[in-house]
Amino acid sequence: MLDSIQLNELDNVVVALKDLQAGQILIVQGKEIVLKEDIKRGHKVAIKNISNNENVIKYGYPIGHATINIAVGEHVHTQNTKTNLDGIKEYQFKQKLTSNPYKQQNLTFKGYKRDNGDVGIRNELWIVPTVGCVNGVAERMIKLFEKEVGDIRPFENVLVLKHNFGCSQLGDDHENTRKILKDAVLHPNAGGVLVLGLGCENNNLYEFKESLGGFDENRVKFLVSQEVTDEIEAGVQLLKEIYENAKGDKRESVPLSELKVGLKCGGSDGFSGITANPLLGRFSDFLVAQGGTTVLTEVPEMFGAETILMERAADKEVFKKTVGLINEFKEYFIENKQPVYENPSPGNKDGGITTLEDKSLGCTQKAGTSTVVDVLKYGDRLTRKGLNLLSAPGNDLVASSALASAGCQLVLFTTGRGTPFGSFVPTMKISTNTPLSEAKPHWIDYNAGVLLEREPDSVLDDFTEYIIKVASGELVNNEKNDFREIAIFKTGVTL
Repeated sequence: MLDSIQLNELDNVVVALKDLQAGQILIVQGKEIVLKEDIKRGHKVAIKNISNNENVIKYGYPIGHATINIAVGEHVHTQNTKTNLDGIKEYQFKQKLTSNPYKQQNLTFKGYKRDNGDVGIRNELWIVPTVGCVNGVAERMIKLFEKEVGDIRPFENVLVLKHNFGCSQLGDDHENTRKILKDAVLHPNAGGVLVLGLGCENNNLYEFKESLGGFDENRVKFLVSQEVTDEIEAGVQLLKEIYENAKGDKRESVPLSELKVGLKCGGSDGFSGITANPLLGRFSDFLVAQGGTTVLTEVPEMFGAETILMERAADKEVFKKTVGLINEFKEYFIENKQPVYENPSPGNKDGGITTLEDKSLGCTQKAGTSTVVDVLKYGDRLTRKGLNLLSAPGNDLVASSALASAGCQLVLFTTGRGTPFGSFVPTMKISTNTPLSEAKPHWIDYNAGVLLEREPDSVLDDFTEYIIKVASGELVNNEKNDFREIAIFKTGVTL
């Protein structure tokens, strides 16, 4: 295994692939680089003298500027590097599209065809509370339902999408809650849904029902707890009705073009932009070539790499929507009197990420090289196949929930530090490095660290085969551990 890697021939730094010692010699482009200090795995080393105020280059792009003179062989990190980012920018439409390197292969997976044409990769029975007050009621309903029914098949799981909202909210917060819960009710991974209200919340169940538009009345039922004597008994009866209507459900062969996949990273490290995120980028391009759909979100972690995405906009209208995506999120920070570029996190820095540009250039690699076909507001559902952008924050739970709400049946989540959580759809964890995969096999589903030792095309083939297995029913760790959550973006006042 190599000691370090130069990611682009223009770079004036390399990334350490293992812990390195002072005095150790690296060979970079035929030149000897003597390390002047110890360098942790994932961190950067100067391979050229970098003057004060000169840009530090990684991935072929500036990731900030030196705050002092940095000599060859020195550690390049937060002690001597600062972001170049500042404020809201204006952008010009300069389209740079590339052809997709992958071909159509007519692949399929085993999914559940819904009457409206959607396809689920799971067949689950969900209780969706309109307000957090009934979370406990919903859990008791499930226990009694499972006890009385025994074998819940063809449902693969029964769960409550617990949350703390639905009341005492105003404006955008109230609307965001309604949007995300509505999206969950209509999600194709749910073979049946009971919408459970209390009766006095401002997320009124009857108004909520009207907002759904068309839905399968045999699969989606509604209950207001305050309007019945025994809400547990009434709820169990409705769950049984849904169960009876779902008994004929079975998996069928479906084209891979029906797969919609969310792309997310969290707990990133210096390997994120070298292994796991590029792997997701290759898979994104591959799935798009099959006619499928991928979605990139966590807008604050596009800052500093946004022009790369803007250049790939399908047309001027998509470009304008991308500009709005970026600047509206910056305005949100400014309106709340918070720094726009207060990123990366302490864990990111410990893993070798220095500035937001460093993080963003690694993060956006999850989107591959495909054309951006659409940009979605928070809570919007997918309408176009191909690569989409989605407005949501970087927070792992909120962003993953937003991807699921957009219609993604699966979220691919890369991590260098590790995390156990799961959203309300399968949330596959892909490690950036082998030590994490070995230390946390009960968290990590796939090890992208093997990219340091194997050919990318071979790893992509393995990864694609695994995703097809998961789409066809194989459980990922968050499902095995029963770590399932929904998190809703909050911005304003709570009454």
